[in-house]
Formats: sequence, C-alpha cells, structure tokens
Amino acid sequence: MKVFLIAGARPNFMKIAPVYREALKHEQVDCRIVHTGQHYDFEMSQAFFEDLELPKPDFFLNAGSGSHAVQTAKIMTAFEALCREETPDMVIVVGDVNSTLACSVVAKKLLIKVAHVEAGLRSFDMTMPEEINRMVTDTLSDYFFVTEESGIKNLLEEGKPQEKIHFVGNVMIDNLFYHLKTLASDDGRHFSTHKLKKEKQDFIFLTLHRPANVDSKPRFQEIAGALDRIAQEHPILFPVHPRTRKMMDEHGIEFSKQVLLFPPLGFKESLFLWKDARLVMTDSGGLQEETTALGVPCITVRENTERPITIEMGTNILAGTTRKSILNAYRKSMEKERDDHKLPPKWDGKAAERIWKVILKLGES
Repeated sequence: MKVFLIAGARPNFMKIAPVYREALKHEQVDCRIVHTGQHYDFEMSQAFFEDLELPKPDFFLNAGSGSHAVQTAKIMTAFEALCREETPDMVIVVGDVNSTLACSVVAKKLLIKVAHVEAGLRSFDMTMPEEINRMVTDTLSDYFFVTEESGIKNLLEEGKPQEKIHFVGNVMIDNLFYHLKTLASDDGRHFSTHKLKKEKQDFIFLTLHRPANVDSKPRFQEIAGALDRIAQEHPILFPVHPRTRKMMDEHGIEFSKQVLLFPPLGFKESLFLWKDARLVMTDSGGLQEETTALGVPCITVRENTERPITIEMGTNILAGTTRKSILNAYRKSMEKERDDHKLPPKWDGKAAERIWKVILKLGES
C-alpha cells in the first residue's frame, strides 16, 4: 500500500512524525512524506524535520508563500502532477492548513482515498481560514481520525457515516510523549535558552502568531498591553514567529524589558521551556492540547477554540483578545492548582498505532 503523508507547515510536522514512525513498523506499507513547501524558510521547516527526527521528505513541492488562493493553487498544481506520476493508494492529511485542503481536493478528484487526521474539530468561526480548511477537508475525506469526542459529534451532525469515523486519540500527544522521554535524560545544556530558563524562575511561556491577533494593530496593541502588565509579575519568554515580528515592526509595537523576545525555537527546545512554565499563553491549537496533556496551566488568546476538551479537562482558559479579558483570565489561572486536570480519553501516546491498525484493516477489505 503506497501512502502519501502530507506536511506543509510547522504544526503538520509534529503531527506526521508519530504517524511516519509507526508506518515503519509495517512492511506492507510504503509511506512517503510529501512536503508541500508551505513553510519554506529553513528556520521554520528543515530545522523542524531534523528536530523531530524525521527523514528528508521523499517529495518537496516548493509551493512557497502567497495569498491563500495563490498558495493553495500552487500546491494543487504540483501535487496533482506528483499523484499522476506516483499513483498513491491513499493520501493522509493532518490538521487544517492550506496544504491539508489543497491535497485533499486533488486526491479526491483523482479518485484517491483521503484520510484526515484530526478530523471533526470546529471553532464555528468562519472568519478563520483554518475553519474553512477543516470543513472542506472533512467534506471530501473518506476516513476520519478523531482526537476528541466533540469531533465525533460534529461529524455525525454533518452527516458523515459513523463507520467512517474512528476515535483514535491525538498524534500531537504521541509526539509530545515521545520527546518527553528524550528530555528526561537531558539537562538541556545544549539549548540556547538553558541559561535563561535557569535565571528566570516562575516564568510564562508565550506564542502568538494568528493573523487575527497580529495583523490588526488595535487588537495587537490590546494584547501587548495585557502582556506588559502580566510581565510585571512574571517574566514572559516569547519566541517570536516571523509573521509576528513583521507585524510588530509595521505596527510599531514594543514590549517591556520583562517580555524577553528571541527567534523561533525547535520543538524540543520549546518543550524544554514550556513544560516547566508557571503558565503558557498562546493562540496555537497544538499548545492547548499539549499543555492539557501535561497539566500545565494555559491561557488561549482567542475568542473561541476548536478544541473544547482542553477547557473541559480543566487546564485551558479561553481569554478573549482584549486587555481586560486577558488579565481576567490570567488572574483566574493563577488561582488554579497546577494538578487540577484530567487526561482526555485516548491521549495515551498510541494514536498513530490505532490509525495504522484501521488503515491496514481497510487495505485488507
């Protein structure tokens, strides 16, 4: 069985890593990694492959940047040519980036089976490009691999056949647990942030990159005002995404000295920092899940989340995007006990194993 495993952006790399590692255990599977090139900068792409112990991709489509339409069209054109030449039996897409959508459309039109890992998640916010990508991908997919029970509910309400929906757990958590083991015997001395972590006790770890938060100057100013206030009590460690850095320059936004800015980090170094943070603040989807798995308090700087289990389990608080609402969420989080959480069902590090069990059974039928 020839399977194409699609990755295009940083969140994808973390999700495909456990799926690829598990594929190597099955001789009947020929799993090829297709990197669409949606993230083309070395810092944000190749370095992540090495960091996640992934091999060089089998195919690189070199899509590059552009508007959503331009980028999606580039990926579709290149992926169609690849599929016609290589004729895979199945395409596995993960998450909700443009590559997920583009490769699903191409595969479906070429009558290639599509499996969506992380299916069924919904924010119900149609202003989010990721929500559109999620909905279209799930409309086209043949098999749905679900991370949490809300995904099952959403897919059934949208009319998807129950027998096509598989509750397997979360590959992000597979990846997290895998790398936690490697950090357990590593004091982190080789990381550039080792000294900083040691000096800044009781710190907050921050990621911020969503266009809705950083492209709007008034909203970014509100968020920055809240962060500067919080940093008076706890230093904030902030690896800055290239998009965020660009918008900081354009908007003229500067942070106080207690908000420590540094370049993007690899997955392992980020984990080395945030696993011991007093609090994580983020607008990322993946970090909401990872902090939930480890019981690290998290504030999500958004108006909604497509991952409601992270709130139900007790670690994540939805903060909104105003200075007042973020500060309220911060105070609420500070009052909570660190261990006040439960591990969501099937978030046990075996999601990829379950995925391949299903796929191989499908191959036999």
